[in-house]
Amino acid sequence: MKKWCGALVFTVLAATATAGPPVVVVDALRGAVPIPENTRPPRMGNAVNDDLRRTRNYDMQPPIIPHRVDGYQVDKNFNKCLDCHARAKTEFSQAIPVSATHYMDRDGRVLGRVSTRRYFCLQCHVAQDAVPPLVRNTFADVDTVMRQEAAASAAGGRPGGARR
Repeated sequence: MKKWCGALVFTVLAATATAGPPVVVVDALRGAVPIPENTRPPRMGNAVNDDLRRTRNYDMQPPIIPHRVDGYQVDKNFNKCLDCHARAKTEFSQAIPVSATHYMDRDGRVLGRVSTRRYFCLQCHVAQDAVPPLVRNTFADVDTVMRQEAAASAAGGRPGGARR
């Protein structure tokens, strides 16, 4: 038993003596702060509040909210978004109306109110912040691609960017 304990202690001491510095794993979005450590959150800037419609960053992206929504009540009892965006109120508010698809149930039947599946707007729609993107985006919608191909073929190029 003594020999076994002595061998165990020797093994532990040898392993700690020969072990190099601990490997530090860093996440690219966290910067140089190692993962186990806390980071300082970035300062909150002013949210975009200009009511300008933004182009979508990918196909089928829900529209981005171009105004502040902090403090909006959106729960099972009330939806502040519908004060302006309900189809019955957009003539007065001049807001973009909720899509007709939001008034359909899962079986495609049209309802007289926003479907419960689409009631919580902030699950899909997000407010925009004026920050640089973390990842480069090269998405081009179908209209942009069609214009580029038409311009390329008019200039004598091959459609779709194909080369000879």
